[in-house]
Amino acid sequence: MASRSQARPQYDFETRLRAVGAARYHDKHPFHVAMHEGRLTRGQIQGWVANRYYYQKNIPRKDAAILSNLPDREKRRRWITRIIDHDGTLEGQGGGIDAWLALARAVGLSDADVIGETSVAAGTRFAVDAYVTFARTQPWIVAVASSLTELFAPDLMARRIEVLARNYAWIDEQGLGYFRRRLTLAPRDAAYALAWVLEGATSTELQDACVRALEFKCDVLWAILDATQNACGAGPQGDGRL
Repeated sequence: MASRSQARPQYDFETRLRAVGAARYHDKHPFHVAMHEGRLTRGQIQGWVANRYYYQKNIPRKDAAILSNLPDREKRRRWITRIIDHDGTLEGQGGGIDAWLALARAVGLSDADVIGETSVAAGTRFAVDAYVTFARTQPWIVAVASSLTELFAPDLMARRIEVLARNYAWIDEQGLGYFRRRLTLAPRDAAYALAWVLEGATSTELQDACVRALEFKCDVLWAILDATQNACGAGPQGDGRL
């Protein structure tokens, strides 16, 4: 009989990781469903953008925390591109945060509205801060596994571009650049992160920890939408304002 520490077959481990997205990814949240069905008000879309900004601005902090725990130079060289992609560069190359602020302007918010974070719900702050702490304190491979929601992102981004353009014609389409960027960046990042996790999680215990980490990340994204929906509703019946 195999010992408990012996890993299950690798294909089974990857199947387990992908099954997390099928069951728990936040595209199934009622707020997301309402968005994709065109049922959100202008104020609810604005509330989502304002809340999600707090997550967006903390992505580089999360990635820096993981970077500090990576054990070798090659992995650090690869992972640091995520921070640059999101923060941009001193030479003026914009990143994901700039693209999200462009989305905010496209839905009628000012940079000051969003950066001031006055509309960020307490639940959003709690969930995002918990994720940054998780990335800083967990073993690197577990923290990397939590990032594998990127496996599920491209399909969602493609649908989101279509849905927002079709159902919310008042949104300036030039503001959808963030989602277009993720169509290429998310698969690239997910590919090497998944390879690291599949190669490095060599025991059943570590594989289980990686699956739980991905479940936790899905819970973080779900909690952000919970907080947004609780604050501003999810359809014409809501007041549409945070």
